[in-house]
Amino acid sequence: MKFPYFYQQMLGFLSVIIMLLTISVVSIVLFARNTAIRGTENQLFSYAESIVDVNLEAEQLANFQSLLSNQGVTFFVFNQNGELVFPNLPDHIETRVIPEEEERLRNGERVSLTTQQADLYGNPRETAYVYLPYFSNSAGDYAGFVAVSAPVSQIDRQMSALKRNLFNAFLISTVVAILVSFIFARYQVKRVNELRQAAHLVAEGDYDVRLEHRDRDEIDILSQDFNKMIHALDLSRQEVNRQEERRKTFMQDAAHEMRTPLTTINGLLEGLEYDVIPESQRLRSIQLMRKETKRLIRLVNENLDYENIRSNRIMLNKHTLPVSEILDEIKEQMTTIAESSNNTLQIDSLEGLTVYADYDRFKQILVNLIKNAIQFTENGTIKVSGQKTDKGTRISIQDTGIGMTEEQMKNIWDRYYKADVSRTNTRYGESGLGLSIVQQLAELHQAHLTVESQLNKGTTFAIEFPDSKV
Repeated sequence: MKFPYFYQQMLGFLSVIIMLLTISVVSIVLFARNTAIRGTENQLFSYAESIVDVNLEAEQLANFQSLLSNQGVTFFVFNQNGELVFPNLPDHIETRVIPEEEERLRNGERVSLTTQQADLYGNPRETAYVYLPYFSNSAGDYAGFVAVSAPVSQIDRQMSALKRNLFNAFLISTVVAILVSFIFARYQVKRVNELRQAAHLVAEGDYDVRLEHRDRDEIDILSQDFNKMIHALDLSRQEVNRQEERRKTFMQDAAHEMRTPLTTINGLLEGLEYDVIPESQRLRSIQLMRKETKRLIRLVNENLDYENIRSNRIMLNKHTLPVSEILDEIKEQMTTIAESSNNTLQIDSLEGLTVYADYDRFKQILVNLIKNAIQFTENGTIKVSGQKTDKGTRISIQDTGIGMTEEQMKNIWDRYYKADVSRTNTRYGESGLGLSIVQQLAELHQAHLTVESQLNKGTTFAIEFPDSKV
């Protein structure tokens, strides 16, 4: 069954208020009745004490009887045997005191009770009784007791008037409670509706909506968390859009990179098939096809390698490695590539310097960083240096190339990003994955990777590998 939240809130507030009012009214009525009965009993005891004080003389007792009868109060005097002494009534009138209460009277205690039984005259009604013992003046022995009674009907009339007044007050309070519940429920539901409307706007694609909050209660905390969620969703959406643009760019670049070598290979194969390539050029054509095939293989391998690293599908086999020996191997491979761009590859003497890393992946990191430096440097110098630090081993690759802006440095670790798109077709930067692979491998090694650059002055990449943990 559909039950709107507004009515739930209103019913909740109203139920609590009505319950409190009901409990208060019942408590007041019971307290007032008990207080009135206690007051009546105290009054009756004072009458009994006055009767005892006149030494139970018949004349004085008659005067008391005439005075108290006007107030609806009756009294009886009994001797120590429970026999009626005053007034003179038929013989069948006896005391209503049970043995336990009579024993209390003999011990000098007062006794009071309220009963629904008939009074001493046999009239059925609720009556308040008090019993006061009296003692002989000479020996102080128990001599009997005085019984004073009064109907509770007057108290009931007072309670009926009180109940009417309280019922009227209850009705007025209920009306006020309904209004107050309506106001509070509307206020709470309004805040919930603001959350609902904001969620609807977000579902429609509006990520600029924000909710005001004052840190007063759980709804304000929920609003604060909602704002944080929207901010996170907005950042996630921006990142998705950004990655989608990168993906589109990559697809375009990959298609372009693959189309060029595939077109070249296809053209040469057609030339060989239809014998339009001279015999003297056939070897060169085969060599060119091999070159373009290697280019395609390199492009595919880099993408597969990146995905494997990113998906944590590779295992590192870390050892303490001699840095100088690895750099000597890299120098032999990279010197020719550097010279093709009129660059000088300079590697400092790093004898005795070690690094705790996976051999193949450490070498891959350095090769990618050096290739990146060569790619964006012409007629310059690429310098490789290293040193021991408090935390591990730091390797730096510094170039005198084109450098980067602050915006470019924010994006260089992104997949498919190229700081200089005009260099897309160079021999060593086809995919834009080199630095992304370096970053992923650095994270696997728990190494700290930094970059500093100045536009048109050069760039320095530094990576610090931590020492092995004992």
